[in-house]
Amino acid sequence: MAETAPLPPNESLHQAGGGQPGAEDRTIKEVRSTVLQYLEKVYAAHASPADKQWHKEQIVAFLHQTQADKVTDPSSAHVAALDELDFGGFLQYMTSDAANVVAQPPHSDLDLSWPLASYFVSSSHNTYLTGNQLNSDSDADAYRSVLLRGCRCVEIDVWDGDDTDSESSDSSDDDSSDDSDAREIKAIRKESRSEKLASKLPGSLASRLGKTSLGKRLTGKGATDEQPKATEKNSEETAPLKRMLSPQAMAEPRVLHGYTLTKEVSFRKVCEAIRENAFVVTDLPLIVSLEVHCSQSQQEAMVHIINEVFSELLLPPPADDAKVLPSPGDLRHKILIKVKYAPPVTLGATPAADEGEEAADRLPPDAKADPKSKATTTTATGQQVKKASKIIHALSALGVYTRGVSFKSLSQPEASMPTHIFSLSEGGVAEVHEAEARRLFEHNREFLMRTYPSGMRIGSSNLDAPAFWRKGIQIVALNWQKWDEGMMLNEGMFAGTGGYVLKPEGYRGRKPIIVAAAAEKEADRTAEKEELIVAPPSAPEEAIRHQILDLSITVFAAQNLPLPDEDDKESGFKPYVKIELHTEPPHDEHPTHPTTTTASAPTTGSKSDTRAKEGEYKARTKTQRGIHPDFGGETLAIAKGAPGVVPELAFARFLVKDNEIGRDDLAAWACVRLDRLRTGYRFVHLLDREGRVSGGVLLVKIDKKLS
Repeated sequence: MAETAPLPPNESLHQAGGGQPGAEDRTIKEVRSTVLQYLEKVYAAHASPADKQWHKEQIVAFLHQTQADKVTDPSSAHVAALDELDFGGFLQYMTSDAANVVAQPPHSDLDLSWPLASYFVSSSHNTYLTGNQLNSDSDADAYRSVLLRGCRCVEIDVWDGDDTDSESSDSSDDDSSDDSDAREIKAIRKESRSEKLASKLPGSLASRLGKTSLGKRLTGKGATDEQPKATEKNSEETAPLKRMLSPQAMAEPRVLHGYTLTKEVSFRKVCEAIRENAFVVTDLPLIVSLEVHCSQSQQEAMVHIINEVFSELLLPPPADDAKVLPSPGDLRHKILIKVKYAPPVTLGATPAADEGEEAADRLPPDAKADPKSKATTTTATGQQVKKASKIIHALSALGVYTRGVSFKSLSQPEASMPTHIFSLSEGGVAEVHEAEARRLFEHNREFLMRTYPSGMRIGSSNLDAPAFWRKGIQIVALNWQKWDEGMMLNEGMFAGTGGYVLKPEGYRGRKPIIVAAAAEKEADRTAEKEELIVAPPSAPEEAIRHQILDLSITVFAAQNLPLPDEDDKESGFKPYVKIELHTEPPHDEHPTHPTTTTASAPTTGSKSDTRAKEGEYKARTKTQRGIHPDFGGETLAIAKGAPGVVPELAFARFLVKDNEIGRDDLAAWACVRLDRLRTGYRFVHLLDREGRVSGGVLLVKIDKKLS
């Protein structure tokens, strides 16, 4: 496992997200009577009929048959070694981490020797935002938060700095009029941002927002007729002010969500926050995804800041283009910059036209020009030539193994460049999957891809991450600002791993083998040659194995449950437990998989949902009362003969909700990856609605069968 440094004292409280090694103490300090009664019954049911005690036979039988634990496991080896176990010893075992429902990450999760494209990476979208996507604050501390929770890919949207911010504020009274002008200019620019945002909103969304205070700010309703004229006049006066600024007065780049009312933060502060927290909880590589909207001079400032702040954490410039991606284990304590790829400007290049925020990416030097590509243009004579990139080479060169390339098709020349990475919205992925699902899956076995939430998710809600992991997409960026189902599933995937999870067999690409060959007799014997050999495609036994699942969970009792938001009376709390299984749709829909043990894969995708139908794999207990409820040992049949299950990509989600009139508020939750869901009598350690350790636990018995 990755070497980790201890958390600072003020960060010792675990907050979920995805990837934090999670060394917090899981020992239960006190057992309430509602839970204790069931533990007494379990001990008695497995005791020797002769003396009602546990001897070596009963101990081994319980660990091996009931709990399905190996007696050599570190967590239970000390119990297995005993000749006798009284109830006090049994209670000590059950309240230790040995009875945690979540197993330690499997050995495969800790194998860091495969290329980067063979891993899922815990990732954040618009990391700088503290709330919604329209008018929340941007804060460097947001990076600290996600990094300390295990995130290994953060995003920065970078824009030109505001020149007026760099003007002196300690000048004489003669400069007061200049300060007034500066404030007026900033107000004009803010007004302009609002107008741009309003113009980009779809009509249906604009009409919904129209009557709200935010909508009025966006549309400018309530403004006087004179305002547009004043704006037009002052904008003309603003232009020469910018030209008069000296290079020393130019402000540094800033970070914000473009064409919205979100507040900004300086690019330097963001980089400093990243450096300070990048490797606090894990030493595995951190990917910094740059979305660049800056002028060339501001890009130069970005390069200076990145080199100054990240310094030795950056990768050195490569001598040659990589033939294969390195492994996470080879990149410890390194920051990987993801930025648009721009080859050196060559003779014949022409200036790129303004293509908006998503500027076209450039072909690699050795790739043939694609006539349909936006990266080329046609001269008056009909000759195809490459456009000059709007990303300066010094900035692009920082992207060594993560070169951003605009997606056009899976057959474009860049799609075979080992160091490229495509970024598509969730809708874009759906379109490609529908058209050529198998090709998408095969691409993602060998090369990197990133997906991110739709721009319509203005409340910072999240996409269904497992649907994209099943397509082989490594970087599924989520809005960590929002606690919802998507973030719970992310925690289930990455908990305790350091933010990198090796893909299941069948989802991985080829693993390179480096062989040191002896020098030939005629060659210099002091030097040895290293030959890079790429392994052949996955053997048939590494095909994706879809299994059939039977899952039932008996819920006994809970203790120390946290109360829902804005609820401070235990007497009014009426909890019930809802358990959901998140897996592939049980409708023979496996179009992404090249091979499978259950059915042949069609060549195209399906328009149907990427998840099991609502209500297909879920069940709930009866409602009880209080924070120490007794659920009476109610058994919930979650799944019976569920087909097409890949345990590494399926999840059991435990939800404790308050039974109320209308919407039932969430009180606590846990999410466990199916291959890490332990069977037998277990405690589910619950997190509160904000993902913090709550102290609440749920005693259950897990019956799981995969065939």
